[in-house]
Amino acid sequence: GTMDNDEPLEPETKDESDSVSAPQSSNETLYCEAEAPVVVEKEKPAQESSETDLEIEDTEKFFTTGQKELYLEACKLVGVVPVSYFIRNMEEPYVNLNHHGLGPKGTKAIAIALVSNTTVLTLELADNCIMKEGILSLVEMLQENYYLQEMNVSDNDLGLEGARILSEFLQNNTSSLLSLQLAGEPVRASQAVLVVKTLPNNYRIKSLDLSHNQFCHKAGEYLGQMLAINVGLQSLDLSWNHLYIRGVVALCNGLRSNVSLKKLDLSMNSFGNEGAAALGEVLRLNSYLTYLDLSSNNITNDGLSKISRALELNESLKVLKLFLNPISMDGALLLILSIKRNPKSRMEDIDISNVLVSEQFVKILDGVCAIHPQLDVIYKSVQALSAKKTLFTGTNPVKLIQSYADQNKISILDFFRSLNPSGETMMPVGEFRKAMIRQNKVPVNRYQVRELIKKLGEKTGMVDFRSAWPHLRAEAAGRAGLHMALRLRVRGKP
Repeated sequence: GTMDNDEPLEPETKDESDSVSAPQSSNETLYCEAEAPVVVEKEKPAQESSETDLEIEDTEKFFTTGQKELYLEACKLVGVVPVSYFIRNMEEPYVNLNHHGLGPKGTKAIAIALVSNTTVLTLELADNCIMKEGILSLVEMLQENYYLQEMNVSDNDLGLEGARILSEFLQNNTSSLLSLQLAGEPVRASQAVLVVKTLPNNYRIKSLDLSHNQFCHKAGEYLGQMLAINVGLQSLDLSWNHLYIRGVVALCNGLRSNVSLKKLDLSMNSFGNEGAAALGEVLRLNSYLTYLDLSSNNITNDGLSKISRALELNESLKVLKLFLNPISMDGALLLILSIKRNPKSRMEDIDISNVLVSEQFVKILDGVCAIHPQLDVIYKSVQALSAKKTLFTGTNPVKLIQSYADQNKISILDFFRSLNPSGETMMPVGEFRKAMIRQNKVPVNRYQVRELIKKLGEKTGMVDFRSAWPHLRAEAAGRAGLHMALRLRVRGKP
């Protein structure tokens, strides 16, 4: 039973319970460590505490051992074989049950077990033939569970009914779900439209994956209407659909007034130059989008020129992927010159890795990068250039930094931190690239900085200086024997 609000536990036990965040409710006081009852006994008269002890021990049992039993019980009830992976991982934040052949019943057992689970944050359930009964169980569970944040229900034959259940659930805004993957439902337009139609009213979902969904232009219209008024969505993946020209134009109409979307993936939608022109219009006005993937959309130089013109004015876009579009070097040139003309451009990464460029292009790009040191463009280099480039790329940048650090008797981490105004060990990729190119302590070029960024792990656009530690230690030890490594370890602890 739950306790009454007016009789909370003594503060001593309250402290113990702080380590586990519980939803704001009367149950809050029940999440306690095993030692809690002992403390209570010491502090309180025996007779008063006995009932509290029982309560605590009960819930203690329920929250630690109860999880597994609950799931096994649910499997018995539903009539399915328990999934051993789930039993082993139900106390972990990430649970991957993709391709487990759960079916509607197996899904129901999992859902029952998750109602009271407080550890699972991400649940992957792709390709499990969940169907409408399975989605119903999940939705019921999500109305109780306030911990789950990301759910993947891609490739699951939800059908029209399943889509309806999910869309009604999304409309209610009752769960704490932030990210939903609903890819690869070979849905008819009508099903897709159902889910999309409800999203204008949902402000909680931050990330939505609707890739591989055979969305056609009709869905594009609804997506456009949704984006025009939705204020919560930050990331939308519509890759591998059939939006074509009409769908993308409709989408763009809504995107113009959107103020929350930061990341949009429209790769593999074959909308060609007309779609590119509509996106150009959006980029002219929209100041929120930071990431745009237009790979493989039959965009030629003509469409690219429309996008380039918009980029002379755009002040928010950081990443632009144009891989596998039939663009030539002339188009690529227009693109980088448009960034040169825009003093406020924040562009950091452009992917035109299938475009063959000349040495002339590289020279011009060097000029653009001098103005915008945060920029890196990935292209296909010319044969003659590649031999030269290896010479030009030069030494391993980590070694250069290492020797600078040694000469100045500082740790590598100190060197990196000196680049960061905040002194933190994490830094946005663009800022880091700019800082590395502008600093004059260690001579590095763009290619070396790119290597460095790869090494320091580009997690969601951030470099993490601590992630270089293993490389740094190994290289230091290899070069200067053990005491160097020890000295580094003592001095340069993150």
